[in-house]
Amino acid sequence: MSDRKNYKFTIAYDGTRYLGWEHQPGTEMTIQGKLETVLSRMTDTPVEVIGCGRTDAGVHARNMTANAHMVTSLGETEIRDYMNQYLPEDICVKDVRICSDRFHARYNALGKTYCYTCYVGELKPVFDRKYVWALESAPDVGRMQEAAALLVGTHDFASFCGNPRMKKSTVRKVDEISIVRKGPYLTLTYHGTGFLQYMVRILTGTLIEVGQGKREPSEMTSLLEAKDRRLAGVTAPACGLTMIRADY
Repeated sequence: MSDRKNYKFTIAYDGTRYLGWEHQPGTEMTIQGKLETVLSRMTDTPVEVIGCGRTDAGVHARNMTANAHMVTSLGETEIRDYMNQYLPEDICVKDVRICSDRFHARYNALGKTYCYTCYVGELKPVFDRKYVWALESAPDVGRMQEAAALLVGTHDFASFCGNPRMKKSTVRKVDEISIVRKGPYLTLTYHGTGFLQYMVRILTGTLIEVGQGKREPSEMTSLLEAKDRRLAGVTAPACGLTMIRADY
């Protein structure tokens, strides 16, 4: 149809109560599912929403990019306001724009940024508890940075992939890992071309173990070479991870 347009969405959500981004059979509790339900109601026809990535259950997003082809007489701001009116309070559409018909939120993404937040304060993080990993003690940031430097670059990250049945390539490029302590918060920010299932959380768990003295920074090289998930560290809890943005 000539009036069918491609719309680009920027979405923020608290993933605490959802089973991740991707819709799943038998449940309505996914971000994609909620968005598609509202847009399908708005247009009175089924709408498929394509996200730039698939966040796991319990993971949050500040600027998730998505797109959908649909027919509507509403303007961009009207679409945004309609969606926000009917979406749950923990999902917010920040922006809606008409984009090129060829734009694809996932295939056109050049890079992604994720941030993992740990809490290392002495008191319980009552109001942040859903968004941080509360550690018993503060890890050594210097040791973590030394280990992170060995993980930056293009590598086979099979040891840091949570999907044992992964058939596609597990080679990824990680451009930067920034580890910063600010007051009671320790943030690990990752930028790369793409990430495997649970990859950021496994990298985080492994780097935390280095900071706690349970591993040596130099072990990162042998972990990459081993391509064995069993040898890497724990998978950090989902609550501390937030998808920050995708680059185009």
